[in-house]
Amino acid sequence: MDIFSLAQNKTSVKQEFGAGLTTFLAMIYIVPTNAFIMSETGMPMEALITATALITIFSTVLNGLWANTPVAMSVGMGLNAYFTYGLCLGMKVPWQTALGIVFLSGILFIALSFTNFRIWVIRSIPVDLRRAISAGIGTFIAFVGLQKMGIVVNNDAVLVGLGNLKDMNVLLGIIGLILVISFWAWKIKGAFILSVLATSLIAWIFGISPYPKEFISLPASISPIFLELDIKSVFYDAMGNFSLALLPIVVVFFVTDLFDSIGTLSAVGMRAGIFSESKKDGIVKLEKTLEADAVATAAGALVGVSTTTSFVESASGVEEGGRTGLTAVVCGLFFILTLFMLPLFKAIPANAIYPILVMVGILMFAELGEINFKDSATAVATFFMVVLIPLTYSITNGLAFGFMGYLIVKILKREFSDLSIGIVVLALISFVVFLVH
Repeated sequence: MDIFSLAQNKTSVKQEFGAGLTTFLAMIYIVPTNAFIMSETGMPMEALITATALITIFSTVLNGLWANTPVAMSVGMGLNAYFTYGLCLGMKVPWQTALGIVFLSGILFIALSFTNFRIWVIRSIPVDLRRAISAGIGTFIAFVGLQKMGIVVNNDAVLVGLGNLKDMNVLLGIIGLILVISFWAWKIKGAFILSVLATSLIAWIFGISPYPKEFISLPASISPIFLELDIKSVFYDAMGNFSLALLPIVVVFFVTDLFDSIGTLSAVGMRAGIFSESKKDGIVKLEKTLEADAVATAAGALVGVSTTTSFVESASGVEEGGRTGLTAVVCGLFFILTLFMLPLFKAIPANAIYPILVMVGILMFAELGEINFKDSATAVATFFMVVLIPLTYSITNGLAFGFMGYLIVKILKREFSDLSIGIVVLALISFVVFLVH
């Protein structure tokens, strides 16, 4: 265990094992949740359950061994929703092409790991705009969750309206939402998976959904989605003509994954002091964790899942004393168990899963509380991002309006010192995207 420098990090095998188990219990929900979300693209749920488990095992163990940090990784909530509802269902992009987009974003991430570009991007975009991006994506995720639960429905007169709250499935979703919010508010460990199980039990007991006939089975094959990504279609349209129309989406996946990871790692690292610049190896560990994230994203696309990222649930393991990569390795190995839980996952009703989307949206939306709305440009940009991402079903559109709004207000107020090259470039790219849309 010397490869993890346990003594140097003032921890032990027992402490790291307990932390790894805690992180596993906090994020086990991702396996059935991701499979439910991505299966709406037409991908087989059975294969997605196996693929999600495999990429979680691979990425988490890889990070533990490569970066020696207690950070677990899996398919990111938010980008998997955008992959499904924004890209595949909204823009009618085939899931094979969408996987090609994810793969290219991962390759871009890996390539730029050898440069200072990531740091440049992070420093170019004001922290308040980064928070606005998170809140905007959170609003989008919550909107999708409420829509899938049947709480928000189509209304030809006013676009959207309130669903039939007397419907048993809708009521089940509301119960699930109350449970997950309650467990989270009470700071109960494993709040997400506990709410899923409790809601499922209610559905099975009252006959709203059929209960599982068995609980374990051999893992399903991933062959229907393995290596099915289509990279060529990212650059050529249906008529075979060269097109860069999907290139901005590649950049969106890359930038969003980068910000998501940085935000998560900042939160996790702050508690344990892992990535402190004052520490000799703090920045090195941060860079290596981001490198593992990038490799995992590219590998995930090959396996058949959306963008892989660092999970904020890793903080639960850190709270239990996790300080090294052994925590991540233990967590990753525990996910082997999920490979054999297909019957149980398939029996979970959809409205036990979708409340998790809403809760994740709430957590991301909370970033608004840290934003300085006294700055006119920030207020305008934040409004456009938070409102237009869900209303247009597009992260790209929301970010584009936000960046352009920020640039225009800063120019009008002659606050040129607040403008970086990065912001100007992003705003101009956004403008060009609208011109060729």
